[in-house]
Amino acid sequence: MASSWETLQVNGTEMRAYLSLPDGAGPFPGVVVSQHGGGVDQFIRDISDRLAGAGYAACAPELYHRITDDMLADGSRPIQHLSDPEIVADISATVDFLRAHPSVDGERLGVTGFCMGGRVTWLAAATNPHFKAAVPYYGGNIMVIWGAGEKTPFEMTQGIKCPVLFHFGEIDANPSQEDMKKFDEELGRLGIAHEFHTYAGADHAFMDHTGPRHQQAAADASWPRTLAFFGAHL
Repeated sequence: MASSWETLQVNGTEMRAYLSLPDGAGPFPGVVVSQHGGGVDQFIRDISDRLAGAGYAACAPELYHRITDDMLADGSRPIQHLSDPEIVADISATVDFLRAHPSVDGERLGVTGFCMGGRVTWLAAATNPHFKAAVPYYGGNIMVIWGAGEKTPFEMTQGIKCPVLFHFGEIDANPSQEDMKKFDEELGRLGIAHEFHTYAGADHAFMDHTGPRHQQAAADASWPRTLAFFGAHL
């Protein structure tokens, strides 16, 4: 497995992305890894590396690349400055990068993400036709518009053209179990194949082994399901 930082172009701006590649020549199926609130930190890089170890070319774009120190001078957090149209552009640039990479089979692409990245995963699947599988982990605020967006990711659900595997924490407040029911009903109404799993006693961010809400049992149960899902569809 080899990893590197790459520089992608997005509408005239530069965006770094962490790329993990399996050993060998490929071409390998690819997975876009959507960051959580902490950015492309150790946890997200570890996820990318784990995917590469399982045979996937994984790429995690830095969605905070437009955020400056001046923007944070008022005490706001980077996540508060994100805008859905810019996120869509960043994901599209990452997809284009993977599709052009000689080690990647551009017709076999999936997307996953954690926390805000779970929301981004839903948004990405709803706006980019190249994904063959989407795996959101505890994606919150799916029914909220960010920035200059005109619709929530939930309102764009009809754009999803691939099966969805969603992991929920039982005691998570965002997304809650009530949110899960709404997602289930909407995906079902639209005829979008989906599989939901709720993990007993697990809170938001249960996968993040670097954080206080990590739950080993939920992490151990969900990861094989994710790999099996990607294996079936990619």
